[in-house]
Amino acid sequence: MDNARILLVDDEERIRDMIKEYTSLEDYNIDEASNGIEALELFKQHKYSLIILDVMMPKIDGFTVCREIRKTSNVPVIMLTARGEEYDKLFGFELGVDDYIIKPFSPKELLARMKAIIRRSSSADIEAEKENIVTLDGLVVDFDSRNTYVNGNIVTLTPKEYSLLIFLIKNSNRVFSREQLLNEVWGYDFIGDDRTVDTHIKMLRVSIKEYRKYIVTVWGTGYKFEVGGKNEKHSS
Repeated sequence: MDNARILLVDDEERIRDMIKEYTSLEDYNIDEASNGIEALELFKQHKYSLIILDVMMPKIDGFTVCREIRKTSNVPVIMLTARGEEYDKLFGFELGVDDYIIKPFSPKELLARMKAIIRRSSSADIEAEKENIVTLDGLVVDFDSRNTYVNGNIVTLTPKEYSLLIFLIKNSNRVFSREQLLNEVWGYDFIGDDRTVDTHIKMLRVSIKEYRKYIVTVWGTGYKFEVGGKNEKHSS
């Protein structure tokens, strides 16, 4: 991941210099802290892709720093320690540490682990974004902002149209009867009839224009959301 910002926390300057030297060819932005208090101050000011954290430090130890960080962030953390007891490792992992490297360590190994963790974290972030934004050709639905776009232009949906669209998307390729859609989208206590669903499907199709093709009428049954179907039939 290019331009990753890393917080390097160790009270030994030679350790920090060694790590910076081995990572100098990477496109990383590295902030340094020599103790836990400095580390927490920097953490509050910046967004980091990775934190390299020594355990034994003056003022506040690494475990305490990690515990404070985990109260608000899941940023990956690599712990550096001169202690190799099994208990220390287990304690670190229970705090949410991603990796654990014993001093003295190979800088090349540390760099390899840094790259792997940053790459994995970046991929996880992308997948999380994908889960919240659905893109189907020119139809884009942002679950977080509750905005819908058609060919780059935002379209105005009624709250119920939006709820219906999201329900169908999240349950793609499943056929729902009108009664099921009333129960799931409007609620079991809704007072109305099946024509309510048909009316909203028609309005929704008008709103999303050519992408109305994704809302498929299953004759005699109900509706489903299907992408890529070539023989789709729609009610007008």
